[in-house]
Amino acid sequence: MRRPLKKKHELTPDSVYGSEKVTKLINYIMERGKKDTARKIVYAAFEELAGEGGKEDPVAIFETAIKNVAPLMEVRSRRVGGANYQVPREVRPERRQALALRWIVEASRNGKGREMHKRLAEEIRKAAHEEGEAVTKRINTHKMAEANKAFAHFAW
Repeated sequence: MRRPLKKKHELTPDSVYGSEKVTKLINYIMERGKKDTARKIVYAAFEELAGEGGKEDPVAIFETAIKNVAPLMEVRSRRVGGANYQVPREVRPERRQALALRWIVEASRNGKGREMHKRLAEEIRKAAHEEGEAVTKRINTHKMAEANKAFAHFAW
């Protein structure tokens, strides 16, 4: 008999944009439990994305960026007869979103020298135009999966 599935923790949509994805981004930005600081960073980045006069919709840009960064395939290690194989697997939608958010935040943390909200806004904008560090990471992940297609029969 299978074990019962864990209940997924329901996130409350953020107060400004009413989006659960924005709440997740805030949680990924947050360090050492400082959620208020994380909120300030994310909202400042979204104001920057909106541009002067708030012409553009920052949430739409952000969702396009997530879609462009989210990987479809990844490789997972699998041990078969004393050898480790990198087996390409399809990525589940929840993990796809989690990886996209993580890669965007990682890429913006790597760009030292400027305020975090400016780096985050720039990385989201780049990802929305299918360029930048996070998109490069997705491309590399897809290349790895493509290169190891021969081991797809080891998928479990």
